[in-house]
Amino acid sequence: MTTRTKLASAAAAVLAVTLTGCGAADMTQQTSPYANVDGAKTVTLSVQSWVGAQANVAVAQYLLEHELDYRVDTVQVDEVPAWDALSQGRVDALLEDWGHPEQEQRYVEDKKTIARGGDLGVTGHIGWYVPKYFADAHPDVTDWKNLNKYADEFRTPESGGKGQLLDGSPSYITNDKALVNNLDLDLQVVFAGSEAAQITQIKQFAKEKKPFLTYWYEPQWLFNEVPMVEVKLPKYTDACAEKGAADPKTVDCAYPTTPLQKYLNADFAKEGGKAAEFLKRFRWTKEMQNEVSELIASKGLTPEEAAERWVKDHREVWRAWL
Repeated sequence: MTTRTKLASAAAAVLAVTLTGCGAADMTQQTSPYANVDGAKTVTLSVQSWVGAQANVAVAQYLLEHELDYRVDTVQVDEVPAWDALSQGRVDALLEDWGHPEQEQRYVEDKKTIARGGDLGVTGHIGWYVPKYFADAHPDVTDWKNLNKYADEFRTPESGGKGQLLDGSPSYITNDKALVNNLDLDLQVVFAGSEAAQITQIKQFAKEKKPFLTYWYEPQWLFNEVPMVEVKLPKYTDACAEKGAADPKTVDCAYPTTPLQKYLNADFAKEGGKAAEFLKRFRWTKEMQNEVSELIASKGLTPEEAAERWVKDHREVWRAWL
């Protein structure tokens, strides 16, 4: 996400199998043998490394295969390289983008090799969070101006004597290091390595009722199991965003709230038939995505099993997409 994810419990094991490891090797050279094959009734979907994106793809794939008789292939690609793959036709669709204005300008507006696929229906938001049990005991921690007061309580062996700000994967584009520096916070950004690893650490902290400060985002099923409260950072403004676009090291405001978007390869958008029309109409809610995500990440279902269960329970929703 222009801005985004995230040893070893059963949930983490499930996530490690079902998700692309954030921070894993760059997979931009991986491509589907079915992408853009003339006359073939196939679709290739890009899969992002966080479980919400996996939920989108799982449900779309299930319906494309079982209702529209397409063969669906999936390719795991990191956020920014996914745009290159989409432009080149190595994938047909990207179902959850958190806002990459440079890529949008280059491929949608200038080269016209990528077409907009419409809103996903889910609004994304990134922020810093503390567990609700800690915020209840220390209400002022939800104001960034008071974070230094609690830095010692957030300290871990990995944070080098400062308070730990837990991030997910180094592959995600975040503003956290700039924010720590520009807001003069006694914090150290520590990367868990992946969304799965970050979830495991958060759940372990919560089990032990320890204080923690973490980069996190909505939609995310983990809020159902570990209630968290957002820390208010300086208000997001367009001026701050413009300044940050010119020089990311200058960012000193909160993350924006982002309506998540879908994008299609331009040729596929025109010639992809029922599959392209279906993906343009694919639109659901945060609650629906979280329902499927939790089945995958926490309940031990495979993406296909989770999608099948959701499809059986929500026929009135997906029929409109067809």
